[in-house]
Amino acid sequence: MQIIEAFSGSEFAAHFWPGVASTLIIALLGGSLSWLVVVKRLSFIGQGVSHSAFGGVGLALILGLSGATLAGGLSTMGVVLAFSLLAAFGMAILSGARSSHADTAIGIVLSVSMAIGFLLYHLAEIRAQESGLSPPPELEEILFGSITLISVVDFWVALGTAIAVIGVLWVQRHRILFWMFDEAAAPAFGVPVMRIRLLVMTLLTLVVVVTMKLAGIVLVSAVLVLPGAIALQLTNRLTRAVALSIGASITASLLGLVVAFKFSVLPGPTIVLMLGVFYLAAWTPRWLRKKVRSQPSAEINP
Repeated sequence: MQIIEAFSGSEFAAHFWPGVASTLIIALLGGSLSWLVVVKRLSFIGQGVSHSAFGGVGLALILGLSGATLAGGLSTMGVVLAFSLLAAFGMAILSGARSSHADTAIGIVLSVSMAIGFLLYHLAEIRAQESGLSPPPELEEILFGSITLISVVDFWVALGTAIAVIGVLWVQRHRILFWMFDEAAAPAFGVPVMRIRLLVMTLLTLVVVVTMKLAGIVLVSAVLVLPGAIALQLTNRLTRAVALSIGASITASLLGLVVAFKFSVLPGPTIVLMLGVFYLAAWTPRWLRKKVRSQPSAEINP
């Protein structure tokens, strides 16, 4: 009942429905990709892409782009997407190389991109103060997101992205699954490993760029990891894991929004905290079963 009450009323209808609808679309996207990220061990790369997106935000700000209009919003998203794709492709190539330093290189890309973002953000602040222009968005909004910033245009962009990403996943599902479970043997069966890797990184980047406005840069990686981790604690069958990942993502998003509305806090952290609670609830029974099995059976004395 609290969910229905929270999402009803004139205030919600007037201001928050694009944000809530976009949240559900983002939850669907995150749940659809999260199992792949977890199974293929792309969590660190996903985190790197999400944090690298801040460099694109800084570049958009220093170029004078603003999301206040349709053209400005699309231009900003285009710059962030281009910057993030460049970082993602670099990480994909490095992670695909036979090198023990791939994780180090990914960390370097992440750190440098974040540093570029903070530097350009600071320069944009200084320029706005000197010229009397509107200041850039607060860092809290960029890093943690805000549902009040989601517009009708953002909703349609999220919907279009969801249709495109899920459509590509469905069309390329056989190649992606082959790449996931047997990357070494995939080329012998005609699967272009590097193309599939770059395709998956492109899909991850699209989800990151669309998600960051709501969940924020810092919390995007959790949306891409936790739903799949929850599902794989509950089942080892792929179809069930995908369904559970999507279900956990959507349910946690709804509950997180209710908490955010009730206590007037940012929705990104509450959604991720709900996902964390779900993961703990899924992990605890499995952990207890392992503890019970690992204990030696008591000896029976005559």
